[in-house]
Amino acid sequence: MALEIEHKYLVVDASYREMATDKVEIRQGYLSRTESCVVRVRIFGDRAFITVKGKTAGDTRLEYEYPIPAYDAHEMLALCSGNIITKTRYIVPYEGFTWEVDEFAGHHEGLVIAEIELPSSSTQYRLPPFAGENVTGNPLYYNSNL
Repeated sequence: MALEIEHKYLVVDASYREMATDKVEIRQGYLSRTESCVVRVRIFGDRAFITVKGKTAGDTRLEYEYPIPAYDAHEMLALCSGNIITKTRYIVPYEGFTWEVDEFAGHHEGLVIAEIELPSSSTQYRLPPFAGENVTGNPLYYNSNL
């Protein structure tokens, strides 16, 4: 069993761009969305993954992610319901943690969300200067709802 413990924040300025050590283009879609789980296909640069995520409880949920051939992922995106999400992910190290900052394109142009994955719900961390409102657990900001 794999647990994902993640906190999400709206981004208030572009300082993350100068702090970033890497960035990658992402395309993703959802093959299934139910109350109990979602199934996502993602193209992450030149790699691809299929991911099953369980229902969120606070800041935690089950997550299973497996690499798949990129060719298959491109075909699977055509099977996805709803919008295909396109975003640029910036990797930002900050005070011992890795933050992922997603700049959305297309239908969600202008939306920028920062995420941090934690080893436990009780892990303490400091917010980087670009992190604004905490939207952890707010379904409006779940990628599967965008």
